[in-house]
Amino acid sequence: MPHRWADFITPSTLQLAPLVELLLEPVGCAIRQAELQLGLQEALVNAVRHGNGCDPGKCLRVRRIVTPRWVVWQVQDEGPGLPPDARQGCLPCEQDALSGRGLFLIHHCFDDVRWSSRGNRLQLAARRAVVSGRDADSRHR
Repeated sequence: MPHRWADFITPSTLQLAPLVELLLEPVGCAIRQAELQLGLQEALVNAVRHGNGCDPGKCLRVRRIVTPRWVVWQVQDEGPGLPPDARQGCLPCEQDALSGRGLFLIHHCFDDVRWSSRGNRLQLAARRAVVSGRDADSRHR
């Protein structure tokens, strides 16, 4: 299978369920899909709230790339970006902290998490289940 990609551009809104559903189409496993849904939802909400300041005049851009071994999502907002020292996926020290759990969830839902140098684009990658040729042949009999 060659690499396939799709671009999604939407106004900055928290009405994200239809977009998340589209973004997860290539993920076959229901259990894995639920985990990735949680992580994608967090990344998109962060981009809308923190990056774009909930401004519907700003856009949210998502590119989905599907390869034989990976599904990759690049989530980009129009904000100034998250500083490098704030990009860790650790839980906040205070249990009653008002924020900080989203990045922790994102880092635990995906196999690879990377930031652009500016910090306004987040790349999330999930390994795909590799099906050997023999297994694929037996499924089609």
